[in-house]
Amino acid sequence: MRFTTLVLNGQPRLAVVDGDNAIDLAAAVPGTASDMRAALAAGTDLIAAAQAALASSAPRLALAEQRYAALVPDPGKTICLGLNYFDHAKEGGRTEKPDYPWFFYRGKTSLLGHAQAALLPKVSFKLDYEAEMAVVIGQTVPRHTPQAEALKYVFGYACFNDISVRDYQKKTGQWTIGKNFDATGGFGPQLVTADELPPGAVGLRIRSVLNGQVMQDANTSDMIFSVAETIALLAECMTLEPGDAIIMGTPAGVGQARTPPVWMKAGDVIEIEIERIGSLRNPVVAEA
Repeated sequence: MRFTTLVLNGQPRLAVVDGDNAIDLAAAVPGTASDMRAALAAGTDLIAAAQAALASSAPRLALAEQRYAALVPDPGKTICLGLNYFDHAKEGGRTEKPDYPWFFYRGKTSLLGHAQAALLPKVSFKLDYEAEMAVVIGQTVPRHTPQAEALKYVFGYACFNDISVRDYQKKTGQWTIGKNFDATGGFGPQLVTADELPPGAVGLRIRSVLNGQVMQDANTSDMIFSVAETIALLAECMTLEPGDAIIMGTPAGVGQARTPPVWMKAGDVIEIEIERIGSLRNPVVAEA
């Protein structure tokens, strides 16, 4: 099953995908929350609700004519991993597997939907792309959940672009500031439920394409910390809740590691593609 979040009447609305169309889920199935996080937190069986919507005569909305919001517009937590592909860690100067993931947070104002403009900030030109896979938690993950049980709490997977402002990222020992500029975290356009993908979404090709040129080309099997291991490690520390998102890191080929560096500029178009999940596209515009 595929879900998306559209902007309808100025508000984000959870929708189920029906080919080239979508159905407003809350409108088609009364009692369903209108956003993904709220629906998951309420314990709604979204697959059953989606099946009911698809079987109904509810209006179909042509996806090509819609505006997208971030897939989960207001996640409780958005937890990102740095240096989670062997080749990316190597291009950053690290030759050994880390003992523990490099975790950092993103705030909701940094997120944007498919086809929305990513902002080149006034204060920096070092805007970099990062192709990543997002994991959306579907059920509360109890503390100390073992790795063998972790995947049953995953609702689905999506594309993410962890756009980074590199000079600000390096201003401090923590990466948070360079990862939280407004409108720099592309998220979407669709979530594919976990039952339609290999366990942990391994074995999927992941790419970034800048202005038609492939910049990153790898496979999710190359992740250092798998989805299951990552969830288990986080569960040592915190309760993961429905609608939380985990962003699984990027492979080699980022702009800052190239000679000369490749920085995104106004007028560029960056696309993130993950096999069997979809393609996320964002144009780049200069901050007004």
